[in-house]
Amino acid sequence: MKKEAINRVASLGILFWIIKIFSTTVGETAADYVSVNLKFGLINTVILMGVITILVTIWNFKQKKYYPTSYWSLIVMMSIEGTLITDLLVEKSSVSLVTLDVVFTIAMVLLFYFWYKKEKTLSIHDINNDNREKFYWIIVLTTFALGTGVGDTVSEYFNVGYFYSLIIFGLIFIIAGVFYYFKIINAVLAFWIAFIVTRPIGDLLGDLFIQVPKDGGLGISVATINSVFFIVIIASVSYITISRYKKPL
Repeated sequence: MKKEAINRVASLGILFWIIKIFSTTVGETAADYVSVNLKFGLINTVILMGVITILVTIWNFKQKKYYPTSYWSLIVMMSIEGTLITDLLVEKSSVSLVTLDVVFTIAMVLLFYFWYKKEKTLSIHDINNDNREKFYWIIVLTTFALGTGVGDTVSEYFNVGYFYSLIIFGLIFIIAGVFYYFKIINAVLAFWIAFIVTRPIGDLLGDLFIQVPKDGGLGISVATINSVFFIVIIASVSYITISRYKKPL
């Protein structure tokens, strides 16, 4: 009897979306904290976080299954890298946010196309081999970079503001769920829409908290936001891990 392949990514649920959004917020605030507050500078932060991301990627791929600690650690690192990639291109290479949005959108569409062409599925419930897992994580990194750019484009370039931009992307997230519920779109499309927009949601949430009031934020310290959100992430992942060990896989 052929052994069923083990899925390598997290299953969906309320905690999945909470950790995902909080991870993307941490990605935004942690990158800024290391680069600005700790005075590493953007280039040095990119190098440091890049090395850590590579190490965590190797760790996660060695599991050959969904292991909460390595999976969510990689999500957090991908979130930080996505922020840094966008910041590096905008600040050091003077690439416009709109240009980045277009380039990353095209890249994401092409990745989905090649993924589907090779594997005949884009479902996260079928990430059960190396090829699919590679496509998955490349897509994740691309959506983080895209989401950072889109969030900044809407809130800053078009001057919508952090709060109203957060509402806009929050509504898109809800609409994707409603459309799936009423079978207007399928589960795969609904998931990826929701997954993509949680990046600007987390990004904008971070900006709303840490930016000074005159720029439309609440002026909460980066250290405070990072600490609170990291505690929530660690507690949630710990709960998931303990719950998994209490029941047979």
